Amino acid sequence: MENEDTFEMKSPSHPGAVVRDLLLEPYNLTVTEAALALGVTRPALSAFLNERASLSPDMAIRIEKAFGLKLETLMRMQNAYDIAEARRRARMIKVKRYKGKAA
Repeated sequence: MENEDTFEMKSPSHPGAVVRDLLLEPYNLTVTEAALALGVTRPALSAFLNERASLSPDMAIRIEKAFGLKLETLMRMQNAYDIAEARRRARMIKVKRYKGKAA
């Protein structure tokens, strides 16, 4: 059942792309420099920025502390992205509606 107030984003951006566009490019930071600022490995940050890895709450806290982008905002972006990806794959998931047991 759909709620009238539900807004479904069709193609939300991966939070890694947003962080890359809003933070790394304006500050002219390399991935290596940003990884040092965040206290993470370069491969871990690169995977996130290049949309090969999801945002973890720990990474979101690091981004919030270093750059001021709120953890809640980042995690909502990840959730919206994950939901959109699941919806794209939904037709491949074969499950029938459960009808319950007869009394």
